[in-house]
Formats: sequence, structure tokens, C-alpha cells
Amino acid sequence: MAPLRPSLLVTLGAFMTLITTAASEPALQIVQIEKTPNGFTSPPRGWNSFGIQANSDTTPGFSFNQTSIISQCDVLAKTTSLKDAGYVYCSLDSGWSVGGNGDEYGRIIYDTSVFDIPSLADHLHGEGLLLGIYVVPGAFNADKEKTILGTNVTIGSVCSGDNGLARCNFDYSQPAVQQWHNSVVDQFASWGVDLIKFDYVTPGSPSNGASLPADSSSEVIAYHRAIAQSGRKIRLDISWKLDRSQKYFDIWESNADSMRTDQDINNGGKPTFVSWQVVQRAIDNYRQYVTTVMQYNTTLTVYPDMDNLYVGNPASVSGVTDDERQTIMTHWLGAGANLIIGSDLTNLDDFGLHLLTNSGAIAVADFTAHHPMQPRNPGSGNNSSQQLQAWVAGPDASGSAVVVIANYGPDQNQGGFGTSLSGKQTVDVSWADLGIDGTFDVHDVWANKDLGAESSGLSVQLDEGQSVLYKLTRS
Repeated sequence: MAPLRPSLLVTLGAFMTLITTAASEPALQIVQIEKTPNGFTSPPRGWNSFGIQANSDTTPGFSFNQTSIISQCDVLAKTTSLKDAGYVYCSLDSGWSVGGNGDEYGRIIYDTSVFDIPSLADHLHGEGLLLGIYVVPGAFNADKEKTILGTNVTIGSVCSGDNGLARCNFDYSQPAVQQWHNSVVDQFASWGVDLIKFDYVTPGSPSNGASLPADSSSEVIAYHRAIAQSGRKIRLDISWKLDRSQKYFDIWESNADSMRTDQDINNGGKPTFVSWQVVQRAIDNYRQYVTTVMQYNTTLTVYPDMDNLYVGNPASVSGVTDDERQTIMTHWLGAGANLIIGSDLTNLDDFGLHLLTNSGAIAVADFTAHHPMQPRNPGSGNNSSQQLQAWVAGPDASGSAVVVIANYGPDQNQGGFGTSLSGKQTVDVSWADLGIDGTFDVHDVWANKDLGAESSGLSVQLDEGQSVLYKLTRS
């Protein structure tokens, strides 16, 4: 995508109008993210297996076993630009563990036909990487007669029913339930686990195909407490499309390190990873998320998880154009979201590697880890869904900010904005729209080009699916 040059938005006469209308623009409430419950100050960067598992035609020859996982994650270790950019998590999705029962104490165990988790952890740690694994709620129905480690309590006396995942539902009023979680996480810690992805959490997880209880938030608390007592630093990432009401958001951000803002975005079962239609939905779900939770508190302690990043492979495999790949990366960066690659790491193209490792883009990720972006509609400063959209992250204490301007193209029925403007569009964004003022030096991150000082706003021409990513520094 060619660099897009912003231009001064206003003449002197228009400047008087801008000042007049500025008073009606909503004031900017700066959103910040501070240390998470398990002690992290940035979202994770790395790779997760789910996209390839669910879209096997994208990655011929891949099997979900230790050999294939190592072949993927060794790319993180041996590609200097990826490792230097902080992509260190190698995260296994569903299928690494035995699916119908636990060990003699009902603890989750790895499937020895495909994985040796301690040896995998040793390999990854030896390469400077970290290990993530996947869990779902409850203990196994088949384990109800087993006794929880360190207790005389059977699993069946504190866990009943069937959640549709071959597991029962815990009674969290019983102390032994926490002891079960402690025993599970202690074993994970002994294996060398560094991240737990906890899926099927409710309220949330819509259209899950299971029989989940309406509220499993107590299990998020139980996993957090188990991590805290384990003596190992472990991230907790909870999923998916979780309830955003204040009651539950307070639980999520008090116990988890990141939380999914949408459903899965991959093209399940297809030969490409993702579609632009679903990306439009994911971006709008982040918009809904951030504009909701910032009403409770503008200082947050949990990172957004917008799902895996499917930008690393050629457009024919990714399923979106190169412009759209860049726009995806731009929005995940701007949101301060998890940067967990879902692409085939053995088939990265030059453009994909550039998107994932560009030093200016990684500097933006470092910035938005503390100041995530929020929407500011061009022309009004409101936060509704728009085809032509602007976002601002910060400013921080020094006055620096990040600005994203996008043309999402016609709404493909999930974008939330409902308009169908076709072709190139001019997007005018004033400082008043963004809620900022003063003179800023503007740097185009992807073009790595300084665009000079601007004192009133930006104007860019964007085709469908295009966006720009700017770093603003006070002049």
C-alpha cells in the first residue's frame, strides 16, 4: 500500500468554524491499562495452533502433535525479527490433553500419543520461548469417584451435572473445588506451563454447542487463585466474547490477564484463514468492548483478546488482501490486543513478516499496551460504528498519541455501520474529532515516513479495506 500523505484540514476561515464546533465534541477520556492480576504489563505475543487445526487445508502436512508444534514454534525462535519483537508464546489449543478423564486425582493430563508436555516445555524454554495450553470448565464426569489431591473429598461430591464437554459443574461454595484447581495448576507449573487459555467461559461463549451453566465466572476466580499459589508466573487468557456488564467485567479484570472480545474469527474448515466480513465484525466488537468498559473505569487491568492474527501468510492463504492484512494488524496493534499469530509460521511471506515485526509497529504495540485506542468518529468525535472511522490511543503524559484512520469498505452484514460507500473515500479528521489539540509531528508508521507538523487535523484518501497508522509527537 502506498504511503498516504495527510494534509492540513482547514483554512483560516474553517479554523474559526472548528473552534466553534470543538466545544460540542465529546471530551476525550484517556484509557489506560495497568498491571494485570497475574502481574503482566503487556499482552502476550506468540503463536497459537487453533487456526491451523480448524483450517487444515491452509497448512498441508501439519498434524496436531509435538513434532508439528515444534516445527511451527521453532520459527519464532530462529527468526530473529520475530523473537526480538517479543513473539515468544507457543500456545496449544484443544486436543493436547486426554479428552475423557484425568489422572488418579482427576487432574488434566496430556495425551501421550501426541505430546510429552514437560519435554515440549523444556525444548521451548531452551529456545527462549514459553508454553501455553488450553482448558475448559469443570472436571470429568468419568472422574467423579476419584478423590481430589490432598483431601478426602471425591470430585462427584462437589461437581454435578453435565456441561456438554464430558465434564461436570463445580459447586464453588465447597473449599475442595479450589483445591482441585490448585492441584491442576500446580501440575501445569511443574511441567513448565506459562499461559493458560480458558475457553467456554460464561456468561459469554455464545452458540457454544454445549450445555454450559449460565455463569462459570467463579472458575475464572479459581484459576486465578490457583495461579497465585503455584509459585509460577502464568498468564490467564479467558474466552470467548465475554459478558461486558460491569458485574462480570469486574470479575474478568480482577482475575484474568486478557479476555476475548468476539467469537472465533477464522474460516472454520476452509482453505483460507479469515474473511473480511468477519474482520469487520471483530473490529466492531472491539469498539463495543472498549466504549462499554471505559464507562466503568478508564484505568483497566485486563488486555483485549481480539482472537488470533491471520496476517502472516500470502493473501491467497490468509483470505484477505494485503491492504486488509495491514488493516487487521493496525487494529490489533492499536487496541493493545494479544498479538498471537494464527498463521502457518513455516509459510510466512515477506509482507507478513514485515507486518508482524516492523520496528515502528512494535513500538506502537508497546505504547498501546498502556494506552489502547478508542473510536472517535470523523466529524463528530462520537464513538458509533462507522465505515470511515478514526481511532485515538493516548495521549500519554508526554503528549504522544497513536491515530488510526480506516475505510472498512461496504458493510458485509457484520460491521455494524450499515453503509456501502464504494471505492476511494476522503476521510477528514480534525484534532477536535480526536479530542486533542496543539501541534504534532506526524509519523506514518508503515511507510516509516515523517509527514511534518500538523496543527488542526488530517485528511487521507483510503480505498476499501485500507487504513493508516500514525504516531503523533508534540512539536
